[in-house]
Amino acid sequence: MASADDIRATVRAYVEAVGSGSAADIVALYRADATVEDPVGSEPHVGHAAIRTFYESFEQLERSSELFAVRVAGDSAAFSFRVVTRFGDQSFTLEPIDVMTFDEDARIASMRAFWSQDDMVAS
Repeated sequence: MASADDIRATVRAYVEAVGSGSAADIVALYRADATVEDPVGSEPHVGHAAIRTFYESFEQLERSSELFAVRVAGDSAAFSFRVVTRFGDQSFTLEPIDVMTFDEDARIASMRAFWSQDDMVAS
């Protein structure tokens, strides 16, 4: 099992990549057969190709992110963070809570993002 420190490092790398990295940067944190359910209740994306397509949907947008809190228990982590996406003069802020499981190399095995459209704040 991955150490709590290694899991925290992966979470930090993930939040940073969501805020300013490429889809390839994000996908590199996942194992090949990983799943992404974002938001919870949507059809899961399975495997690197599907996960890459999902993250490519916002890759070209101006965005930033900030990690608030991380809790690690066993091979899992729950964390809250903020992601701000800008379209011209308008910005959209979302503060999801993600739950991830990790393999022995601290690569993401599954990710579930808890948020809904009601949580998106436009300004």
